[in-house]
Amino acid sequence: MNHALTEEQILLITLRVYATGGMLQTIGDLFGASKWTVSKVVTLVSHHIALLRERFITFPKDDSQKYETYKGFYSIAKFPTVIGALDCTHVKIILPGGNNPELYRIRKGFFSINVQTICDANLKITNIVARWLGSAHDLNILRNSRIYFRFENGEFGDSLIVADSGYLNKRFLITPLSNPITPEENLFNESLIRTRCTAERSYGVWKMRFSILSLGIRLNHKKVQSIVVATAALHNICCTNNENDLHLLDPHASTAVDFAPSVPRNRQ
Repeated sequence: MNHALTEEQILLITLRVYATGGMLQTIGDLFGASKWTVSKVVTLVSHHIALLRERFITFPKDDSQKYETYKGFYSIAKFPTVIGALDCTHVKIILPGGNNPELYRIRKGFFSINVQTICDANLKITNIVARWLGSAHDLNILRNSRIYFRFENGEFGDSLIVADSGYLNKRFLITPLSNPITPEENLFNESLIRTRCTAERSYGVWKMRFSILSLGIRLNHKKVQSIVVATAALHNICCTNNENDLHLLDPHASTAVDFAPSVPRNRQ
């Protein structure tokens, strides 16, 4: 008890784990703590930050918030009434154990959680689903999400979500045309793709900011959800304070992505 961690140390340990994705033992050595203590600290702090998700991860609710979101997306490529860019990303985890660990394995060979997010034009995550196994199909995740049923019930009026061609067109969900021919169709695809790539840019900044999401979470898979949600909340706080520094993005990759042709991706 004479060497108990202070509240400041507890927070700093958690942020260190998020930012570096390093070994728990190595990070513990910096603070004079065992790796088991670091694991408990990260679990505790992540849980409490994740409980704040409704405060920091919010979808546009009233008309004024919707119109501000529209304006942000319209300024990118003049695509109207877009309320969010949708996509999924894989967060690497260690071998989960249990009866069916292979359900977490994806075609690239590692185990993961498939995380669905919707973001706004400022790269802020406005909706997140972080409970699906790595092998889950992106479309299946969407169809079983709460936000999908809210759109199906017409809660957001004429608002649109933009996504890649791995999804199906709906009244509220727009994907690129598969075989554009006319100049108008090509212009439509270019505008939609540039708008949709906001989601990919959001992942780039989020994972560069919190390397644990790209390097892998070395904790029990049952603790992964709270860590993902907690980092999303912290990411949004950074976005709110205009801390999306350009050095977090690869300038060469961003240009290539913006004008990349719409090609269906191989889904898990």
